[in-house]
Amino acid sequence: MALKISNMRVSYSGAEVLKDVSLTVEHGEIVTLIGSNGAGKTTTLRAISGLKRPASGEIWFDGTRIDMLPPQGIVRMGIVHVPQGRGLFPFMSVSENLKLGAFLRKDRSEVLRDIAQILERFPRLQERGKQQAGTLSGGELQMLAIACALMARPRLLLLDEPSSGLAPIMVQEIGHAITDINKKSDAGILLVEQNARLALGLAQRGYVLETGSIVLEGNAKDLRGSDHVKQAYLGQ
Repeated sequence: MALKISNMRVSYSGAEVLKDVSLTVEHGEIVTLIGSNGAGKTTTLRAISGLKRPASGEIWFDGTRIDMLPPQGIVRMGIVHVPQGRGLFPFMSVSENLKLGAFLRKDRSEVLRDIAQILERFPRLQERGKQQAGTLSGGELQMLAIACALMARPRLLLLDEPSSGLAPIMVQEIGHAITDINKKSDAGILLVEQNARLALGLAQRGYVLETGSIVLEGNAKDLRGSDHVKQAYLGQ
């Protein structure tokens, strides 16, 4: 098992945001965490990546407890977080951002090979290699953020609202990219999404988070058929 969270609680300024959250992600699996704004989805990812320390509970990755590690130690273990704000360097070129994604790696020849493969996977980025990241469209920025994360050769990829603010055609492209990554690597993917239809279409399993607690879990097909999910998240 790649990731295991057990009974995690997280608070901000004394207010409890996550309450006894438990979930797992296997290697090579896409798992989604869906819920409305303010449910605690982003906080869950921040806790996994070391940006927010849980008040209690445990987070394990490949048999090692990580909830006491600093963020850089968690990155070195192969957990890469793509935040909703995308975290890119707007005044640097697409190519320079990609190289920075591999800043912990020493295998320079492999880095160059990975850049070539990633640009083949994202042809829009190949066309804009010398262009400043800040001049890209929203969809292209999201592609670049995911591409930079892949440059770190993640063992677990945390994606926070990758479809947020994108046009439908770009949402479709991002969805295809996530599926392609899943098919071509053994990395686990934890996908946080408010677009439940997209998320449950991409994932094998899912969890529903409401006011800081997991209220439903199961395979994606079963969740799509749940009356609660249909009414609350799929508009049916």
